[in-house]
Amino acid sequence: MTTTSVPALEKTFQILDLITESPKPLSAAQIANQLGIARSSTHNILQSLLAKHVIDKDADHRFYLGSYLLYWAGQYEQQQIVIRLFKDLILQYPLLLNYTVTLSKLDLGEVVFLSCHEAPAPLGFTFRAGVRVPAVFSATGKAILSTMSMSTIQSLYQNKFPKPITKNGVASFTELAAELTQIQQSRISLDDGQLREGMYCLGTYINNASGQALVGMAVSFLQAEYDAHHDAVSYQLIALAKQIEQQLGAVAK
Repeated sequence: MTTTSVPALEKTFQILDLITESPKPLSAAQIANQLGIARSSTHNILQSLLAKHVIDKDADHRFYLGSYLLYWAGQYEQQQIVIRLFKDLILQYPLLLNYTVTLSKLDLGEVVFLSCHEAPAPLGFTFRAGVRVPAVFSATGKAILSTMSMSTIQSLYQNKFPKPITKNGVASFTELAAELTQIQQSRISLDDGQLREGMYCLGTYINNASGQALVGMAVSFLQAEYDAHHDAVSYQLIALAKQIEQQLGAVAK
């Protein structure tokens, strides 16, 4: 029987929730007693959280929330801001409004859909928020990966390339590297039926204020539409990405 629960992680969240809800810092003994967790386990978890500054402790060795949470909060806030900008600014690009346009973020070796502008005519593929697909086969994923070193990319997959989803999918890090080189030159990535046969996607990345790829954005359409409108869609997609970047405070390149 398999289970998705991770006991140590569940205990960690219980400890963080308790510290968050407490009006004053708590000692390790208080945390262990209130949660019914063994003191040895409580100590180990607290030390791990301390090492990352997720929590801190005062002179009396009592624990409270740490500064690292501000980093998480900042990343979440940026994500929400870029979603809002995406929804607002895409209205200025009538050509893009004819197609399905998605916004995704990289999560380890996958991309997770954050938001989607649906085309008037459905493509037959679900782009709802939270759906995950392998980054190496998706336009948004490859756009983001193009900003990273190949050694970093290989480490995401522990040097084992994912199995292609369709016959069109890249099959090795060498093939992927060739695609990423093209993306670096044009800022446009291509999923030519690698996620779903017959569906083509053009993608690009959106940088944050620090110049790092924050999310990817892609336009999806059928092959005939891709052949007819590739250049015009690519131009508007990059223009939208740069406009969002400007709003985020990124330096223009």
